[in-house]
Amino acid sequence: MRWGHPQPRSGEGDSGAMTEAVLSIGSNLGDRLARLQSAVDGFGAAVREVSGVYETEPWGVVEQGRFLNAVLIVEDPATDEHGWLRRAHELEHAADRVRGERWGPRTLDVDVISCRDTAAGRSTELLSRDKGLTLPHPLAHLRAFVMVPWLEVEPEAWLTVAGRHCAVADLLDELDPADRSELRRTELVLQRSDWADRAGER
Repeated sequence: MRWGHPQPRSGEGDSGAMTEAVLSIGSNLGDRLARLQSAVDGFGAAVREVSGVYETEPWGVVEQGRFLNAVLIVEDPATDEHGWLRRAHELEHAADRVRGERWGPRTLDVDVISCRDTAAGRSTELLSRDKGLTLPHPLAHLRAFVMVPWLEVEPEAWLTVAGRHCAVADLLDELDPADRSELRRTELVLQRSDWADRAGER
């Protein structure tokens, strides 16, 4: 699929239907894998790609346990960028997420990293500076736990950073090697609902 020039959004009223979003999911409280699986299940048939599960050091300055992280690619022609955000918040609420200290521990974190309109065979990144939703996520290019699993499912992914259309692989190369070394790919697996359905048919 060809990549188009980023398309600005001025606010929720300007949103049209779009088809794809990149979501970062994470948990470091309770049954971490079950929390991540609840997010995959919650997005249901919209889930197109699921990365491997990575164990990572917490990001920020708050002392806390290690996270499990993964990336999902979801698509739904009836859902715009604000719809993805609302669904993310609903799933966090269902997992008893408490919004306390910034970068603190959480049962489930679902971040909308990037949204794309794929009309006419072009994948056009949507840009938003709306009060409730900044796209792309302003810290995504600084987080190995976002970029590494993202590249696993989309090796040619791109992201707009400071007005530049950048290959995510190049952004990852720019990170301090110490940041990348803090990730460990686990043998844990998240199951898409259609995978489970196919397994049940055998």
